[in-house]
Amino acid sequence: MGFSSSIGPALSDAAARASVYVEDNSTAVAVAGGLTALGAITYLATRKPRSDYQVAPSSFQLGVGNLKEGEVQSEVSAYYSEYNTLERGKGAQVANSKKVADFVDKFYSLVTDIYEWGWGQSFHFSPLLPRHTWAAAEAAHETRIGALIGLAPGKHGLDVGCGVGGPMRTIATSSGAHITGITINEYQVKRATYHNKNLGVSKQCQAVRGNFLDMPFEANTFDGAYAIEATCHAPKLEEVYSEVHRVLKPGARFATYEWVSTPLYDSTNVEHVKLMDEIVIGNGLPDMRTWAQAEAAGKAVGFRLVESRDLAMAPATQVSPWWSESGAVLQPHVPEGVSVNPWYARLGRSRCLFAVFAHFNASLVWVAETLRLAPRGMGEIHKMLMDTAFALIDGGELGIFTPMHLLVFEKPAEKEAEE
Repeated sequence: MGFSSSIGPALSDAAARASVYVEDNSTAVAVAGGLTALGAITYLATRKPRSDYQVAPSSFQLGVGNLKEGEVQSEVSAYYSEYNTLERGKGAQVANSKKVADFVDKFYSLVTDIYEWGWGQSFHFSPLLPRHTWAAAEAAHETRIGALIGLAPGKHGLDVGCGVGGPMRTIATSSGAHITGITINEYQVKRATYHNKNLGVSKQCQAVRGNFLDMPFEANTFDGAYAIEATCHAPKLEEVYSEVHRVLKPGARFATYEWVSTPLYDSTNVEHVKLMDEIVIGNGLPDMRTWAQAEAAGKAVGFRLVESRDLAMAPATQVSPWWSESGAVLQPHVPEGVSVNPWYARLGRSRCLFAVFAHFNASLVWVAETLRLAPRGMGEIHKMLMDTAFALIDGGELGIFTPMHLLVFEKPAEKEAEE
């Protein structure tokens, strides 16, 4: 008691003296504070090289994969030029389908670091599980698809469009299977390999570079295959589905979470088209398919359709009251379907709060650009991704778009194929 009673007045006196000093020397204090903050930022940014960040890059370690940093702005302009129109509402699509592979490769060089920084190692959405974290929902979403194709110890699975390998590692460790992932982007292979080694799963998970329209694997190689929000980048779904069919063993299954429009999408509604165009342009998509087109594509290449349903929807009886407060969305292809505690909520339940978050991150990227700790043009990439994030939220709320239409296909056994 005696110590605290004596130190109190001393602290008060020191605080008063400091206040007077600040008032008399406000400019000097501001400069000193700014230099201290700048020094801290520079120290944190240069403490590790960009290529050696352990979990994800910080805002001051954002890079552009294998692209040259001085060419980022020109690459962003080239990216936009591949679309037939940038006017939202006119039906955006990549003008030349032959350029899609190179287009997608450069897209992921531009956005991979931002994705890891702002989202994590699994570049996909998930329906939120009640009273669970997004990390738990993400793991459940990934584990589900591995189980649907029967992965188990001794089995060899294929991850079609593996990114930096987040789902691959979850599925391999949860199923016990060996997983090979393929991605068009060399930088993503490096990141996946780094994470695999860092997490001790290198013997169970491998990433290879390749075009999933022409995969470097022998026919009848894999016991199962899956794609998590990846085949949406194919010029035509038939092309990638055909390759998956080729490399699967007879009787094996392929499951995919597809980005598609739902039956509520109205192509004559300009607002609907504007949202879809924003989603297409901001996510490196050739165009937007319907769920029916995705089903038909699998059947056309010889698959048997086992299951088709939108995982963003669930029977009304499964939805607890507090879920429906976000606004239930009915869809004609799901009897009495309502929006499950929505996948887009991860982007932000409140548009206002998400806007604040987006502006804060934009400020960090601007500072990094200004200090030349991030390449020029990174701010423009960040803006593109934030614009498409708002479109994803709106598309989800309207029920016109889903990133998780589940399709499960099966390659017929040899006897069935002969018949």
